[in-house]
Amino acid sequence: MRNLSRSMLAVTGLLLVLVILTFMLENQQPVSLLFLGWAAPQLPVSVVVVIALLIGMLAGPLLRLFLGRQSRLHKRMV
Repeated sequence: MRNLSRSMLAVTGLLLVLVILTFMLENQQPVSLLFLGWAAPQLPVSVVVVIALLIGMLAGPLLRLFLGRQSRLHKRMV
């Protein structure tokens, strides 16, 4: 049973890598983003999407951590 779960995890990981690789190879058109007057250099669409994903993956837990601390501090004061 243990080997089966490890095998399924390995297959799932390989499929995820394959999907990401296919996405990156299919989206090589260069784009340039403009945000609040700041222009980013031209990068492939896939790189922009992956960067946005990574920022979101970091922002979510950091926001949760910050809000959790505020909540605990508020409970102590009340």
